[in-house]
Amino acid sequence: MVSVLVVNDQSLQRLALRMLLAAEPGLTVVGEAADGDEAIRASAALRPDVVLMDSHLSGAAGIESIRHIARPARRATRTPGFPGEEAPAPGVLVLTAADQEADAWAALRAGAGGFLLNDADPAELTAAIRVVAAGDAVITPGLTRALIDAVRQQHTVRPLPRTSGLGALTQRERDVLVAVASGWSNAEIAQWLSIAPTTVKTHVSNVLAKIGARARVQAVAFAYESGLIRPAA
Repeated sequence: MVSVLVVNDQSLQRLALRMLLAAEPGLTVVGEAADGDEAIRASAALRPDVVLMDSHLSGAAGIESIRHIARPARRATRTPGFPGEEAPAPGVLVLTAADQEADAWAALRAGAGGFLLNDADPAELTAAIRVVAAGDAVITPGLTRALIDAVRQQHTVRPLPRTSGLGALTQRERDVLVAVASGWSNAEIAQWLSIAPTTVKTHVSNVLAKIGARARVQAVAFAYESGLIRPAA
């Protein structure tokens, strides 16, 4: 059963989302929140698998809320018999408008695990929730391209600390990261490097783990910010 926390500043939209998700087998809504502060508290108390957040809350305060939810302070779970085990952070799925890629970029850097256009149909929404709950990323192809273009157009690069993970990557993993940052699919990377797509998937997973990223698009940001790739002037 995938548990969901609904975050929206409109009570009628929260109710509609709750009714929609409650009717879907395998999904349960464990709570609601009207703003970022409520979302942080509810996420800590309820520990949902996914926090479904409306993009209207993705301003400066909303971005900080996403950061607190997706990357909570280390804490022990209360699971009997496992006193030292840490609770996994929930995935954050943001419903966004097609023209809000700038906010989407900031939210991804804060730790959001996926984005879905707010005009998506119910089947797309429920499928996206399950994907994010499984730890994978959900980002529409159009938005992915927009995000990659946005970071390429930046004129400056803010170097990341040496401890950020770049130094831990093998040369092959760096090659894969460069390809990911260029927007290539696993199949395209496999053809370029003459390796199996399953091997590419393993390399991508290793890269994400080493740099502390939850999704491929966050790896794109890392590639540019670390100086591995220079943005276009």
